[in-house]
Amino acid sequence: MATVRSIRAARAEPVSLHTHAMDNLRLIRETMERAGSFTAVPGWGGVAIGVSALAAAVIAARQPTLERWLVTWMLEAALAMVLAVLAIKRKADAAKGPLLSAPARRFVLSFAPPLFVGGLLTAVLYRAGFPAAIPGTWLLLYGTGVVTGGAFSVRVVPVMGLCFMSLGAVALFCPFAWGTLFLAAGFGGLHLAFGIVIARRYGG
Repeated sequence: MATVRSIRAARAEPVSLHTHAMDNLRLIRETMERAGSFTAVPGWGGVAIGVSALAAAVIAARQPTLERWLVTWMLEAALAMVLAVLAIKRKADAAKGPLLSAPARRFVLSFAPPLFVGGLLTAVLYRAGFPAAIPGTWLLLYGTGVVTGGAFSVRVVPVMGLCFMSLGAVALFCPFAWGTLFLAAGFGGLHLAFGIVIARRYGG
């Protein structure tokens, strides 16, 4: 005798398959988001960079010449890079992951070009006699790098980059005498504030 199937049950099967497929897609999306949420500069590393930038601002403010002022901030940039690398390694070791994961590599590749351009423009502005534009240029290009690199990181990172860009845009139209304050507010204050947020919300 032939088996009679319910039309309603037959129609329910595709709905079940669709729901199962959507669950799988949701799981894949959440996994990818977690994989891409590595912060290139971990929170406590950002705090350390912020503290060193504030110290550099105090030292730079006491320099008698533009050349010594520039050297102070260049040394601070080198120190910040060392702190960032150490913070990345510490966070990678804690997560038992590679030092440069795929998201971290994408962050670096997006972050580095604006910094390179910033270095070139610093030399150009110095030779052209426009030191007042240097602090704003640094903040703008650093913020640009954070925004572009932040596309491969957690959401708060691009927000931090936009704050740097906004501060840099204002600094461009202010006298050089205010430059150290802007750099302290950006590389010091913003790194401290966002570093604490990242450390608390995203595991250091």
